Amino acid sequence: MSVSRVLGYLKQADIDFNLINDGDKIAVGISGGKDSMVLIYVLHLYKRFSNKNYELYPIHVNEGFPNMDFTEIKEFIESLGEKFYIEESNPNIYKVLQMHIKNDKLPCSICSKMKKAAINQAAIKYGCNKVAFAHHIDDAIETLFMNEIYGGRIATFTPSTYLSNTNITLIRPLVYSKEKDIKRALKEVSMPVVISTCPNDKNTEREEVKKMLKDLYKKYPKAHDNFKLMLTNLDKLVLWEKENGE
Repeated sequence: MSVSRVLGYLKQADIDFNLINDGDKIAVGISGGKDSMVLIYVLHLYKRFSNKNYELYPIHVNEGFPNMDFTEIKEFIESLGEKFYIEESNPNIYKVLQMHIKNDKLPCSICSKMKKAAINQAAIKYGCNKVAFAHHIDDAIETLFMNEIYGGRIATFTPSTYLSNTNITLIRPLVYSKEKDIKRALKEVSMPVVISTCPNDKNTEREEVKKMLKDLYKKYPKAHDNFKLMLTNLDKLVLWEKENGE
């Protein structure tokens, strides 16, 4: 049931944002976590349900974090009939991050940029025109609040972004999916996952915002759906604009 729900969200996102087309070669970022595993699974299913002709390239970028075994991930993805690719990060992402430790924490912003660059390089290597990431609606809401709290701006990531410097389009097919449905879909199909060994895991600014929102949803149950509506409700956007244009 949860897989069907996530698949339905994917279909709606594809309709609304034109994410997937015939002939696409889509690199799928595989971290080994729940989100990326559900993403590759529903994208595999969607080929059949959508009658669209596209290819998937599930790619894991080895960042260099220790004790992360992707054997079960490889076996699961290959059981779908898809080939699994492992690319070594160059330079080694973990070693670079260790050189920039601040307050006993690795810099998440540097890690994110390096991972995206590495997956884009791999996508170009295999002739892909799109890269799919597993960000979902809860990630989008968290990013919105993080930008407001820490960046002084109202912004979140978009479902589709064209990168002119690489001629690659980033897509987020799970952008309408709720994290709780992704967790249920993972259990429903008994998909394997790899636990991150990053020392920052569960100890980030994003995690603080996630906890804040969780408490907010308990007090105001309708808030989640309203936040989701807010992201596309541009007709109701009202902000201050200085008359001199500054």
